[in-house]
Amino acid sequence: MKRYEIIDTPIDVQKYSELVLHPAAGAVTVFTGHVREWTHGVRTLYLAYEAYVPMAEKKLAEIGAEMEAKWPGVQVAMAHRIGELKISDIAVVIAVSSPHRKEAYEANEYAIERIKEVVPIWKKEIWEDGEEWIGAQKKYPEKGSESQ
Repeated sequence: MKRYEIIDTPIDVQKYSELVLHPAAGAVTVFTGHVREWTHGVRTLYLAYEAYVPMAEKKLAEIGAEMEAKWPGVQVAMAHRIGELKISDIAVVIAVSSPHRKEAYEANEYAIERIKEVVPIWKKEIWEDGEEWIGAQKKYPEKGSESQ
């Protein structure tokens, strides 16, 4: 198992937590992002994630390196799932260990924000009455944006 990976099977949270646990760790924080049913009054039926896997895994590793430089002593493991995910499925897991809890919390929050910023993973929301690619990294450019 890799510390930074894109997978197409259900995420086993415990495996990632165990990857970062070591004798100098005084804290382990684990964040899991789940598929929610309701967003701003719109009911989601399921989500579909796609990724350019080699680049996405490289970007996850870069985020891990950023975190280890910013918070010395932290160890990181992250995974994002692709494919069709139903309500309450885990889409992402971030496990961070550090000698002290404050750094583990801060580093974990940093990781999810950076994933949303730089990792090439695309999310499609499928609703009862339609569907749309969501987020800053939409799969396809909007009409008229090609020339911008």
